[in-house]
Amino acid sequence: MSFQPFHFKQFKINQDRCAMKVGTDSVILGAHTSLKKKPKSILDIGAGTGILALMLAQRGNSDTIDAVEIDDKAFEQCTHNFEDSPWNDRLFCYHASIEDFSEEVTDVYDLIITNPPYHSEDFKSHNVQRDLARFQDALPFTTLMECVSKLLSKTGIFSIIIPFEEEDKLISLALNYNLFANDILRVKGHVSAPVKRSIIEFSFVKNKCVFNELIIEKKRHDYTVDYIDLTKDFYLKL
Repeated sequence: MSFQPFHFKQFKINQDRCAMKVGTDSVILGAHTSLKKKPKSILDIGAGTGILALMLAQRGNSDTIDAVEIDDKAFEQCTHNFEDSPWNDRLFCYHASIEDFSEEVTDVYDLIITNPPYHSEDFKSHNVQRDLARFQDALPFTTLMECVSKLLSKTGIFSIIIPFEEEDKLISLALNYNLFANDILRVKGHVSAPVKRSIIEFSFVKNKCVFNELIIEKKRHDYTVDYIDLTKDFYLKL
């Protein structure tokens, strides 16, 4: 497990105090999420190191980019990473649960993004901080979708990355909150590998869902053109 800062082309992520380190899931999510509607306000739920908010700050010109983080150490590190970035005037992290945050704020956001806790297995490690960051019972999908439905603007987009096997479950659950899947990117490690992740963009507008696929590698450390094109503005070596 790396405790060294992770250097991107335009910013640095300190991660020694965060349970979840910089990973491929967040980089793909932050690079893929659509900014076509030019959102003026963005919310990152469960910010961790702050990587998603920082990537969106680099990609766009949103006036407000807020983040919410419940873990004490991750909140402090996220705040430091924001302050140390070129976009510190647009970034702010709140120390709260998303449930409390959604009850207290009156603002809505044009874009909400999250890489949520995703392990739903019975197994737990002995690291409470890491379990909080990784296990779905720390933030059940029902709680997440209820909060998103309160915080998302009428024309806004909610972007999330989840294990592929949870895709149908989440799409079905979202309907209870009048949220519809508009765009799905399915991610595979290599061409013959099973689909590992789904990035889903939801909105309150029902449109025909667009499906795409991203393959990360042709072979070990030999990345596909699609993956390079998606992430080259961030990774130093691409």
